[in-house]
Amino acid sequence: MSTVGRTWEGPSAPERLNLLRQAKSIAIVGASDKPSRASYFVATYLQSSTRYKVYFVNPVVKEILGQPTYASLADLPESPDIVDVFRKHDDLPGVLDEAVAAGAKTIWLQLGSWHEDVAKEAEAAGLDVVMDRCVKIEHARFHGGLHLAGFDTGVISSKRQVLA
Repeated sequence: MSTVGRTWEGPSAPERLNLLRQAKSIAIVGASDKPSRASYFVATYLQSSTRYKVYFVNPVVKEILGQPTYASLADLPESPDIVDVFRKHDDLPGVLDEAVAAGAKTIWLQLGSWHEDVAKEAEAAGLDVVMDRCVKIEHARFHGGLHLAGFDTGVISSKRQVLA
């Protein structure tokens, strides 16, 4: 995704860490039950490697990873701290409206997802905003878990490590 024309600036790394530390619940909007989808990968990580209460929002699927799904953010049993969005660009304003109505604290748009109008509207409504970043990668980065998905091989050189 091109960064040309981007004017909005997101939170710094310490600010993103603080958002993740303060959160107790994450709702994944656009969650999928297909293991090949990024939202499924993120969901499995959040369930297995974090303390968050994870909610899945998908009006079509009934269950993901053994948990019931919810048709919308309004159907959740609590206001989510973070709304992690896996939806196409044109759906983002509607997801923001749902997040505001549900009392969410942060809207987090996944890698490749950038919508400056949504960011400005979210901030005006009092929400924190993160765009074009993955919750899983950010959490793992701050908590020493990037190796869980093979992101950190331990090799610092550009040359292949030779094992005896």
